[in-house]
Amino acid sequence: MVCKNCSLKPVIELTNNNVKLCKSCFVKYFEKKAFRTISKYNLIDSKDVIGVAVSGGKDSFAVLNIISLLANKKRDIKVKVIAIDEGIQNYRDLNLLKKYCKENDLDLNIYSFKKEFGMSLDIIKDKIHLKPCSACGVLRRLLLNSKARELKVDKLATGHNLDDEAQNVLMNLFRGNLERSARLGPTTGVRKDKKFIPRIKPLYFLMEKEVATYSFIKKFPVDFNECPNSKKSYRSEVRMLLNNFEQKQNGTKNAIINSFIEELPLLKKKFENAEIRSCKNCGEPCSSDICKACELIETIKTKPLKKI
Repeated sequence: MVCKNCSLKPVIELTNNNVKLCKSCFVKYFEKKAFRTISKYNLIDSKDVIGVAVSGGKDSFAVLNIISLLANKKRDIKVKVIAIDEGIQNYRDLNLLKKYCKENDLDLNIYSFKKEFGMSLDIIKDKIHLKPCSACGVLRRLLLNSKARELKVDKLATGHNLDDEAQNVLMNLFRGNLERSARLGPTTGVRKDKKFIPRIKPLYFLMEKEVATYSFIKKFPVDFNECPNSKKSYRSEVRMLLNNFEQKQNGTKNAIINSFIEELPLLKKKFENAEIRSCKNCGEPCSSDICKACELIETIKTKPLKKI
């Protein structure tokens, strides 16, 4: 079998239609699909300052490249890279990202749990009863939003792909949390709030396999090490469940997202009047008087380390 568009050797078979593409044709397909998502859902406006959340993994490097390509075409768009160092031993090494940003003249801004909260995630997880991924998610979201606002960013691009969003939809469904699902989509949030930097997802309709292939072809300096805490997460269980369904029935993940996108306007309308408060401690937007991040920070400051 050869590439659908030419006679070259294919590097990937697209899941839903059994189409095989070579390197060059696949890169064109991938970038065109990401740009189409940006255009169709109005993710980026003229003169926007786009923050890109980069972890050093395949997804974040891919979305950084897409935003950079767009900024090179539209000179009025500026890019700022935001990286969070959680402090996980033998996992997060940002040296490759530093080198990449220097070589590509990208404005890199790094923030760490240790500096911002006084301790690394490795210490935090030994002081709380929450799963590490839950604590990490709460604190990462706080830092990404507050630092993006300090950097005067208009939107924050993340590397969430179709697999990630399908997992989110299922997790919220299993937990009976439709209000959280209403905040999903190519652009997050139900309504605008000046304290919340909108998250945009240019890779929304691209599968994880496609993102990994794109990153490999483009030779991004990706750190393929998996977070040692990820196997303990609820998301990991849902990921395996979805992957098993996808293996038996191709197109399952796409079907979930396509159905969800049709229902999303109804969900947003249902929760459009949900109250957005400001945390009494930090001022960040939240749904109660004190945000989850401040509750967590107070716990880790006052609770002693577990005895080994």
